[in-house]
Amino acid sequence: MAKLLSCVLGPRLYKIYRERDSERAPSSVPGTPTSVTNPHSSSWDTYYQPRALEKHADSILALASVFWSISYYSSPFAFFYLYRKGYLSLSKVVPFSHYAGTLLLLLAGVACLRGIGRWTNPQYRQFITILEATHRNHSAENKRQLANYNFDFRSWPVDFHWEEPSSRKESRGGPSRWGVALLRPEPLHRGTADTFLNRVKKLPCQITSYLVAHTLGRRMLYPGSVYLLQKALMPVLLQGQARLVEECHGRRAKLLACDGNEIDTMFVDRRGTAEPQGQKLVICCEGNAGFYEVGCVSTPLEAGYSVLGWNHPGFAGSTGVPFPQNEANAMDVVVQFAIHRLGFQPQDIILYAWSIGGFTATWAAMSYPDISAVILDASFDDLVPLALKVMPDSWRGLVTRTVRQHLNLNNAEQLCRVPEDIMSNRGNDLLLKLLQHRYPRVMAEEGLRVVRQWLEASSQLEEASIYSRWEVEEDWCLSVLRSYQAEHGPEFPWSVGEDMSADGRRQLALFLAQKHLNNFEATHCTPLPAQNFQMPWHL
Repeated sequence: MAKLLSCVLGPRLYKIYRERDSERAPSSVPGTPTSVTNPHSSSWDTYYQPRALEKHADSILALASVFWSISYYSSPFAFFYLYRKGYLSLSKVVPFSHYAGTLLLLLAGVACLRGIGRWTNPQYRQFITILEATHRNHSAENKRQLANYNFDFRSWPVDFHWEEPSSRKESRGGPSRWGVALLRPEPLHRGTADTFLNRVKKLPCQITSYLVAHTLGRRMLYPGSVYLLQKALMPVLLQGQARLVEECHGRRAKLLACDGNEIDTMFVDRRGTAEPQGQKLVICCEGNAGFYEVGCVSTPLEAGYSVLGWNHPGFAGSTGVPFPQNEANAMDVVVQFAIHRLGFQPQDIILYAWSIGGFTATWAAMSYPDISAVILDASFDDLVPLALKVMPDSWRGLVTRTVRQHLNLNNAEQLCRVPEDIMSNRGNDLLLKLLQHRYPRVMAEEGLRVVRQWLEASSQLEEASIYSRWEVEEDWCLSVLRSYQAEHGPEFPWSVGEDMSADGRRQLALFLAQKHLNNFEATHCTPLPAQNFQMPWHL
C-alpha cells in the first residue's frame, strides 16, 4: 500500500538513460557518434514508456495544467469581463464554486488512476524505490543510480547547500538569508528630503512599479520563465539533456541558494581528457529565453573546456522567479559549488555569458575577484535604454522607475568594479563605459571619437582601414602601458595619457579597443562558434 501511495504522489518520469560507463567511451562534443553495445539502439530510444492508464491520465493532467496556466494569465481580463456582464454576484459565484470543486475531485481521481498505472509498471516501481532510497541516504551509489533517470526535478534531492561549512569557512561573510549584496541604484531625486509626506506622495508610483515589474515586466524581460513556453520546449529540453548526459557524461545537480530557490545545473568534466583546456571550467550564463540544455554551453564544449551550465530561477528545473536579487543568489551558489564541490580554483574559472546572462557574469566577476576571465557575448551595458526603446515615450518615467527599483540589470556598473586582471569581450556601449572607467585620460575627446568611428565600421575591412589610418604602433602602445603599470601598479583607473599628444591618445585608444573587443558578425541569437571563444587579452 505504501508503494502504491508513492506511485500516486511520485514525480513524472520522462526518460531512462543508457548505462553510460559500460556501454560506450565518452565523446567530447554533443552530436558526436557513439559506440554502444546494442547496434540497433539510438540516443532517443530510451524514453520511459508508461502503461496506457498512466499515459492517458498524464495527458489529461497536462491538459488541465495548460488550461490553468492560460486562465491564470488571462484572469485580469476575464475578471473585468465577468464584472461588466454582472456574473460576479453571489448567486452566480456559488454554483461556479461547486463546479470547480467537482472538477478538482475528478482531477484527483485521474491522479489516482495514474498512480495505479505507475504501480503496475516495473520500471516506475524500480525508479521510485531508488528515489526514496536516495532521499533517505545520499550515498554515492544511490546518486549514481538515480542519475540514470530524468524526472520532474522538483523531486530531485539537494546536492549542495549554500550554508555548507566547507563552502563558507573562507568566505568574506557570505550571503545572508536575504541574499547576496547588489549595487543599489541612486535615488532619482537626490536633493529631495525623504520626509513622511514625500514617501506618501511616492507610494502610488511605487505600487504601480511593483505591479508592473511582477506581472508584465518580469515576463517580458525573461520569457523563458513563462510556463507555456517551457511546456512547448519540453521535448527539445529533454533531448538536450540526453545529449549532455549520454554523450558528454554530464552530471546533473540541484543547488539550494540562500533565498530557498533550487537551481538546476549540469556539469561536464573534461579534466581527465587529453584536452589541456579541460583543466579550466567555463560557467555559462544563459540569455532571457535560454536553457543550459540547448544554450550557449555548446560553444565551450566544442572548444574542449569543462563546463558548468545552470538555469535561471523559474527556468525548467530551477524554482523561483528571475529578479536581479534571485539571479545573483543563484550565481553565488553556482560559483560556490564549482569551487568547493567540483574542486576548481577561482583562477581556473571562466565566466561566459550570452545576452542578459551578462548581469550574473559581471556580478560574479565583481564578487569573486580571483576568477580568471569574463567573456560576454551579445550583452549590453544597462537595461534602461533597451526598455525605453520598446515602450511608449509617455511611459518613460514609469519604465525608468520600474527598471531601477525592481529590474536593475546594471552590467556596466558592475563591470567597472571588476579588478584589474579581468578583461572581456563585450558590446559597444559596454566597451566604451569600461574603457572610460579604466583609462579616462586616453578616452578623452580624441580617443572617444576615434573608438566610436572604429565601432561604427560596417565591415572588418573598414575597421582595419581606420586602424591603419592612425598608424597604430602596437609595440609602442604595449611599452607605454607596461611602463605605467610597473611604475604605478595595476589598480584602476589609470592616468596614462595625461601628458600625451592627441595622436598618441588616439593610437592608445584604438589599441585598447581592439584588444578588448572581438567583433563577430552575426544575429543576436546565433551561437558563438568555438573558434571565436578566445581568452581575454592580458597586459
